[in-house]
Amino acid sequence: MSNRILRRLRDSVQRFLHLQERLDAIAVLQGRALAQANRREAFTILGDYGFKVFSQWGEDGILQFLIGEVEIANKTFIEFGVEDFTESNCRFLMMNDQWQGFVIDGSARNVARIRSSYYFWRHDLNALAAFITRDNINDLLAQSGMDEDLGILSVDIDGSDYHVLDAIVGYRPRILVCEYNPLFPLDRAVTIPYASDFQRTRVHYSNLYFGASLPAFRALAEGRGYAFVGTNDAGNNAFFVRDDLLTERLRRMAEHPGIAPARFRESRTRDGSLSYLSPPKAKALIAGLPVVDLDTGQLIAL
Repeated sequence: MSNRILRRLRDSVQRFLHLQERLDAIAVLQGRALAQANRREAFTILGDYGFKVFSQWGEDGILQFLIGEVEIANKTFIEFGVEDFTESNCRFLMMNDQWQGFVIDGSARNVARIRSSYYFWRHDLNALAAFITRDNINDLLAQSGMDEDLGILSVDIDGSDYHVLDAIVGYRPRILVCEYNPLFPLDRAVTIPYASDFQRTRVHYSNLYFGASLPAFRALAEGRGYAFVGTNDAGNNAFFVRDDLLTERLRRMAEHPGIAPARFRESRTRDGSLSYLSPPKAKALIAGLPVVDLDTGQLIAL
């Protein structure tokens, strides 16, 4: 009896995996159609090009637009903080456009799921389990074997993102994507103080204290020769393009970048439950916590 039950469970799992594969194939075809439709549009705000296939907030569509505008020498991406890659910024590029990828996540379980997925053997993807710090990031990236002229670098670790990005040397991605904290000031360059073991849920129960402000990432990227061209509609991912690759349309976007206000509600209670606080109330929850003012180098209160 137990062997029969195990066989049935195994068969059910196989059927589910095949179903997921077919659903993903349909999603890719839909995304391809949306990307083709977007090419006929002339939006002035970057976020208007957004649509979701495997991304969380419309980044798939934005990146399809950007790779159509920006000359890409190497169809390569590095993305870290991907969890199990179910939702990610670059998976659609891999599956639709045949990009080569290197992804990193701090969870060995997440990376094991990526490596056991149906798409892992079909595409040129490498996945590494590692907790990223500013001290190990360059050694981790070296394991990708990728040329410094990356197509895309996507940074989203919900922690010391600014400090890690600041530490990266030897890579000049053509497109840079950074998740910023929309609850931090939009008029000040601030970041959480660096901690090599930072985990946002442990540091503050709200799950809202992490990362850096949009002006912090703008200052860092622009100082390295990148232009800020806008955000996604959710108001939490910023997109940058190397100055030497700007087209006329991207220059216009850079002059008047669209910055969407955050509307999503991810705040938590002390017991870990979602509390669904609006952004103003969520900001109040982390008011007074320390951040580094990058213009002065001083610790200040949010």
